[in-house]
Amino acid sequence: MARESQRQRRFVELVERLLARRAELEARLAEADPRSYAQLARDYAELEPAATRAERYLRLRRERGELGAMLADPALDEEMRALAREELARIEAELPRLEEELRLALLPRDEAEERNAILEIRAGTGGEEAALFAADLLRMYERYAQRHGWRFELLHLQESELGGVREAIARLQGRGAYGRLRFEAGVHRVQRVPVTESGGRIHTSTATVAVLPEAGEKDVRLEERDLRIETFRASGAGGQHVNRTESAVRITHIPTGLTVTIQDERSQHRNRARALEILRARLFERERRRRHESEAALRRRQIGTGERSERIRTYNFPQNRVTDHRIGLTLHDLPAVLAGEALDGIIDALAAEERARRLAEDAL
Repeated sequence: MARESQRQRRFVELVERLLARRAELEARLAEADPRSYAQLARDYAELEPAATRAERYLRLRRERGELGAMLADPALDEEMRALAREELARIEAELPRLEEELRLALLPRDEAEERNAILEIRAGTGGEEAALFAADLLRMYERYAQRHGWRFELLHLQESELGGVREAIARLQGRGAYGRLRFEAGVHRVQRVPVTESGGRIHTSTATVAVLPEAGEKDVRLEERDLRIETFRASGAGGQHVNRTESAVRITHIPTGLTVTIQDERSQHRNRARALEILRARLFERERRRRHESEAALRRRQIGTGERSERIRTYNFPQNRVTDHRIGLTLHDLPAVLAGEALDGIIDALAAEERARRLAEDAL
């Protein structure tokens, strides 16, 4: 009990500091010059919802104490005692909810969650069927982006002979794109009868998804001496998109060994710019993972090997079922998931599970 009360006191101190921070921002806004006003206003707007809850939380705690003192008074008449008990019960019911909301608001935030996302999809185990499944996933995320009003831009696409996807890299531009899509990183497994299967047998194939926060030049500084840039002639499946000039670009970051190859554009300049953009995102994520390796795996572990035994989610076509194995959630509406319509339900559940885990860790 003593431990709980000490934890409670620490929490109240955090809440009071939150309100002090809001008061400080209000004072600085009143005297801000045009250059600093916009950032201060954004900081204030971000803090205000939690500060409003904090004010109510502290007020309810005071009222709970006052009601407790009233009920301890033997001279209090029965009618007032009944009203006090009723009000106290209402406060006792509301305080835990308010406290949980505030604890979530006070947990350290990952600023990258608000960034655009770089999405990488690769066919895994399963040959041509894996490439066709990777194409399904690419369409799913494009539709999901449209539903959220995000801009979807394909940066790189390597197709298979039957129109599947060997590798695809896309940028999703919109506030919070990375924060939502980061839950999609891992190995996705499909179980269905492939179009190439004449015997009607169900096959299992995989595709891997990696999600990176977009990084700019200020986030990752690339030194020319650290880059090996090679150019060569672009090629495509079945001889398509072949370019007679050396427009394809391969950039290797020598210190880390990370390599990006882009050949989608006919312009060497555009291919180089896209390759640098993807390289920055990978390096930025690599550094974030290094700093926060207690919270998440390194990018290589995030992607996995693509083996059938590794998976975060299964898409079972014969049973019209999608199962996320991390939280044991199953939906029997596979077309709605692949259309991007029901994907929010899965992501919301994963986000809720993460919040519960972080709150439990905070309570230790």
